Amino acid sequence: MDFTYPAEAEEFRKEFRTWLDEEYTDEFRADGLGFSMEMDEERLAAMRSWNRKLADARFAAISWPEEYGGRGAGIMEQVVFAEEMHRSGAPGTLNPLGLSNIAPAIIEFGTDEQKEQFLPRMLRGDDIWCQVFSEPNSGSDLASLQCRAELDGDHFVVNGQKTWNTLGHLANWCELLVRTDPDAPKHRGISCLLVDMTLPGVEVRPLITITGEKEFNEIFFTDVRVPVEALLGPLHDGWRVAMTTLAYERGTVANLHLGLRGKIQRLIDDAAEVGALDDPVKRQALAALYLEGELLKLVSERAISGAMHGRPMGPEGSIAKLVWSEAEHHVGEVAGDVLGADANTGSWGRDRVYRRALTIAGGTTQVNKNILALRILGLPRG
Repeated sequence: MDFTYPAEAEEFRKEFRTWLDEEYTDEFRADGLGFSMEMDEERLAAMRSWNRKLADARFAAISWPEEYGGRGAGIMEQVVFAEEMHRSGAPGTLNPLGLSNIAPAIIEFGTDEQKEQFLPRMLRGDDIWCQVFSEPNSGSDLASLQCRAELDGDHFVVNGQKTWNTLGHLANWCELLVRTDPDAPKHRGISCLLVDMTLPGVEVRPLITITGEKEFNEIFFTDVRVPVEALLGPLHDGWRVAMTTLAYERGTVANLHLGLRGKIQRLIDDAAEVGALDDPVKRQALAALYLEGELLKLVSERAISGAMHGRPMGPEGSIAKLVWSEAEHHVGEVAGDVLGADANTGSWGRDRVYRRALTIAGGTTQVNKNILALRILGLPRG
């Protein structure tokens, strides 16, 4: 593994750190900025103002090509960006799914008109996007989706139900997968549409999680007329568009160690305040948790190193996702052990009941293990 910061990455760090120190002012800190699934209009406006600052300086989506408002940043510049954002405590953009997942698919498959219409507004946070892929009976087996779109003149008419849509209640645009050829094999006959969420017939119903938050949504489409110009990529070839979108989603796991290790350090600090570090059993549990965070860092750096040398992210991406979700689960367990009843309140309490969701987000643990077993270890099917 060769994980070094080239000179251009360190030069970018210097530029970005200086910009953050100047622009992420006390005024923004006082607003308590940060992305949330439940934002009122005042918080949305504050986040949009910060988002536009990032966009104007070409820091909102540094991996995008320069002609679309990015910097064409390489892998190590992206790592540096994540590290400096974490160091400063500055919030990200208002449109995380749009910028990291959906925009690359539009850049690769979109028409010139689609790029001109969507990318600038997405970059500045003027529009919020969500992915509308999963259905009640088509989650991990996404290719079995049944939401239909039938061509009627110059419109597609969409009918069906989607679920587990992050940001659906805040989004005004979505990337929608639909079945356009029901007689084709299930991985074919799927198309991708870019849909205005304000169209008649679109109904969003938030799903309240165990934490009391509106994170996911059900979305119903009833005779929704979508212009044919909304088709992203070739007709019936939406599976390829979807895989491009999901590849960018899973590629982001390489930077998860920053958030996890920060959380572990905060738990260690809280444990020290209540005297838990004097207990050898609790101290050992914290030490084991600390090592899990460092393991995730090493796995992430191995994945990044491979990508730096021209090797596509392979098993390391799936391994990093597994280590992250299991370590997050262990954080909740150890918090309960070392903090006692205090772990049931505040952010620790919220995280303890939320942690099971992290075995699903970004790729279900069981599916990930099957992928590793079959495709990496070469184990026989059960």
